[in-house]
Amino acid sequence: MQEAIARGLAALGLEAPEGAIERLERYLGLIRRWNEVYNLTAITDPAEMVPKHLLDSLAPLPHIEAARLADIGAGAGLPVDTLKIDQSFVSMINNGNEQLPILNAMIGMAHGLGLTVTAEGVETAAQARYLMSLHCDSLQGFLFSGPQPEATLQPALDRAALAIAALRGDRVPGNR
Repeated sequence: MQEAIARGLAALGLEAPEGAIERLERYLGLIRRWNEVYNLTAITDPAEMVPKHLLDSLAPLPHIEAARLADIGAGAGLPVDTLKIDQSFVSMINNGNEQLPILNAMIGMAHGLGLTVTAEGVETAAQARYLMSLHCDSLQGFLFSGPQPEATLQPALDRAALAIAALRGDRVPGNR
């Protein structure tokens, strides 16, 4: 499979940094493994997975000038350094006692690939605690702050820091 990945990258005019081909092969292995449990894709033949899960996602790279990307779509997607969990998944957490294997799988798969995981749209402490229990690396949402103009940014950051401290169980001024 490594040879097919290398040929495909060369055909796209992409150079693979050291270790990238091995990481891409490992990524396809994780897709295969998780697909057995969660039916992520109908494409399961390793010979088809290289062009249809990797190369089709990597093809635009020579034409994109960006430091970071996220390929958000219906397929297995483009391997990047951060996985962002959409608010639509976060909103499934109501009281924090739910059993949501899709979130566990997403975070576990991302960590297995060495990716950082960010959950967006966190609005309640129950959502934050649930995601923290799954070892989600970072959270963002209205629980911490809404959009702020520059003049009010520092007080908003201070309030967000207090919210984070409270979630961790740290002693917060004004709370007992």
